[in-house]
Amino acid sequence: MKSISPDQARRYVSSLNLDERLRRGADPAATVEFNFDRAKNQAAVVGSDIVSFVKGVTPERREDIVNSSLLAQLAAKKQVSDPARIYDWYNAYFDVLIHIGWSVQDRGFATYSESSDNFQAHEAVMKVAASLLGPAATTLAVVQATLDALKFLSAESPWLAIFNRESQNAQTARFQVTLAEEAEDDQFLVSLMAFGIEAKATLTQVLFFKFKSSEASLKHYSGKVTINTHVLTTVRDLIKNKIAAHAVDYIKTLPELS
Repeated sequence: MKSISPDQARRYVSSLNLDERLRRGADPAATVEFNFDRAKNQAAVVGSDIVSFVKGVTPERREDIVNSSLLAQLAAKKQVSDPARIYDWYNAYFDVLIHIGWSVQDRGFATYSESSDNFQAHEAVMKVAASLLGPAATTLAVVQATLDALKFLSAESPWLAIFNRESQNAQTARFQVTLAEEAEDDQFLVSLMAFGIEAKATLTQVLFFKFKSSEASLKHYSGKVTINTHVLTTVRDLIKNKIAAHAVDYIKTLPELS
């Protein structure tokens, strides 16, 4: 796909059809308080996406990543309403990101294989992240710290409540793990990982549940993404306005990472 121009991105975002219905009990006037800090490693749950930020990424860019993810999820959800169609949903999700300045290249999913009879999704995430980022990368520790922050939360916590609600349905689940870091040329680099689980039994948990390899399969996509900041900045306010009524019900920043 050719590079997207700012005008094309504006027209695309303006034309996106999102579900106008709010979740029951949602306050359309509520706003999200991000409290992003460039000097800190931070993270947020954005629907089915777990987003981590490495020190150095500006608050504006952190908010852009969060809002982009939510826009893509809402648009994909509107286009592909059947949760069993995991990879059709991902095609729609990636298409939105591409149209707002993200350079997502090959979108093929690989089957995750585990040598033991069992696997846990969070362990699979770390193995995929180590392959993408490098096993010695300092950024890998930020992903680990984010997962650790989620691991010790109760299932009723607002973070896991949002994530579980948006990531799993009956015998299928899909979720994303995103890492943003500042590049030397004042650009920022995003590492994007996407996962799909298909099981023989109803799923009650995703990240920290032990699956039997014979009863569930996991597929994953991973890639490094550059972002056309000029394009994304151009549509920043359009995206914020588009998702405004939904944001507080889908976005929750995590407590300080250790």
